[in-house]
Amino acid sequence: MKIVFLESAAQDIQWFRYYYQSVFPEGSAKARDRLKAIQTTLAANPYIGQPSDTVKAVRELLIPRTPFTLIYRVTPTQIEVLRLWDTRQGNVY
Repeated sequence: MKIVFLESAAQDIQWFRYYYQSVFPEGSAKARDRLKAIQTTLAANPYIGQPSDTVKAVRELLIPRTPFTLIYRVTPTQIEVLRLWDTRQGNVY
């Protein structure tokens, strides 16, 4: 299934890039690889993430060995990534 990052995730993607380029550059390549791998897994298994406790029809999928989580919803035609959330910021909702 196709994965689409919505506008609501744009600042999160910028933060992800900034964090791994400026704050933690030694983890950059592995973090990018993990993000790509989790997207491949998600595309093949759209319901792999945990259902949100607070928002119906939204799921959360931790990106292994990073502080980031994909917040997404599944539609009939695509997976929409709402946020690439840095979990150190607290709750997304």
